[in-house]
Amino acid sequence: MKLYELLGEQIKTNLSNIEISGITSDNRSPVKGGELFVCIKGKTFDGHNAAREMIEKGAAAVLVERDLGLPQQIIVTDTRKEYAYLCSRWFGSPEKKLRLIGVTGTNGKTTITTTLKNILTGFGKKVGLIGTCQNEIGDEILHTERTTPEAYELFELFDLMAKKGCEYVVMEVSSQGLEQQRLGPCRFELGAFTNLTQDHLDVHGTMENYYQAKKLLFSMTDTAVINIDDQYGVRFTKEIDCDVKTFSTKGKADFTASNASLLPSGVKYDFSDGRVTLPVSFNMPGEFNVSNSLCVVACADALGFDVNKTIGLLNCQKGVRGRAEVVPTGRDFTIICDYAHTPDAIENILSAMKASAKGRVVCLFGCGGNRDSKKRPLMAKAAQKYADFLIVTSDNPRNEDPKLIIDDILEGIDKDKTEFVTIVDRIEAINWAVQNAQKDDVIVLCGKGHEDYQILPGGVKIHLDEREEVAKALSKLKD
Repeated sequence: MKLYELLGEQIKTNLSNIEISGITSDNRSPVKGGELFVCIKGKTFDGHNAAREMIEKGAAAVLVERDLGLPQQIIVTDTRKEYAYLCSRWFGSPEKKLRLIGVTGTNGKTTITTTLKNILTGFGKKVGLIGTCQNEIGDEILHTERTTPEAYELFELFDLMAKKGCEYVVMEVSSQGLEQQRLGPCRFELGAFTNLTQDHLDVHGTMENYYQAKKLLFSMTDTAVINIDDQYGVRFTKEIDCDVKTFSTKGKADFTASNASLLPSGVKYDFSDGRVTLPVSFNMPGEFNVSNSLCVVACADALGFDVNKTIGLLNCQKGVRGRAEVVPTGRDFTIICDYAHTPDAIENILSAMKASAKGRVVCLFGCGGNRDSKKRPLMAKAAQKYADFLIVTSDNPRNEDPKLIIDDILEGIDKDKTEFVTIVDRIEAINWAVQNAQKDDVIVLCGKGHEDYQILPGGVKIHLDEREEVAKALSKLKD
């Protein structure tokens, strides 16, 4: 691609219109020669410091935010912002060939995006999915590293989806992806907001910053579907400048759920859009899944799909991996695998299980290393609120000492209120939970959900699928 075509009309340069062989912002990537290197300043590394080296290795030009004295430099105000636009142009603006639907919020994104993708597929549409668990192009599953991919990977994925015939793309939009401007020129036909609770404060610093990051989605959205049971959702309706549709499980809104029944196997309620009232039966338990499924119906309705058929398709959904997922045991106790890794999410899943449990609710959980340490005691308080017994263990300790993470968690536990044990090794903790299970117990494994790995100190990544570990532990039980 020629340099001027790649830069577009907004970026000016005195360089000749040379051929560009590729674009990158990663100084560790091999340089074949002729690339445009984009210098981005991150938290731990400033790409400007590698600009001269990249030129020496063969880069044709460097995009910079300040004068580095290099004849091949192109100066712009914000290289991070421009990088996403460059990536879009490099792949021929594939986002314009797709109908984009973005879902943001702290909890519920994966359930909503996965279910909505299935609903649209049921209407005969070919749909792409971008999210925490995996990316999908129709029935094809692709690995993912981030909820919202980095700009180059994102537009490369859009390009692949468009070439393979996708009409819609449903994607989880993270606060970090928004704040780092990975979405560039994307325009969303529909954007949905679920809720906002404490998370990622290690990145954003304050809840206000976190809120403002989420708000960015609606500056690039035509129609917003907003949960007004959440205080931040109410605030969004007053501050965003696009068409707004609201949903609520508690009061008046454009889309409502009433007469909810919470069952061990799922939820039932009456859906209303002010015109019709229809019964919903969604096969995922918990009051929060009333809200999640209501959001799905609201999104489909806002996109123009028939609400009767939408609810018919919704009632046939089997659930989402790692989200209130029942792990088969063949025993007289139940094991649930859930991704809950925030105080609010833990409280939601445990309260849902408490409402239907005949025996104890046992919660196994930990907290991630190198992440918001302030929420660790809050996680303990949330778990203790509804659990009868706690098993405190490791999540992804990363480069922190897992024992010290557990010490932070224990600061939030009232030791006179709830029994608990601490077992640092998560595999041992799962085995202990199964070996000590009592009749009618509901054991909730929180934090890993869909993940099939664990990140240990030193950057060691091991295979850890909780379903497999449960099966191993069950095989050791005596009949």
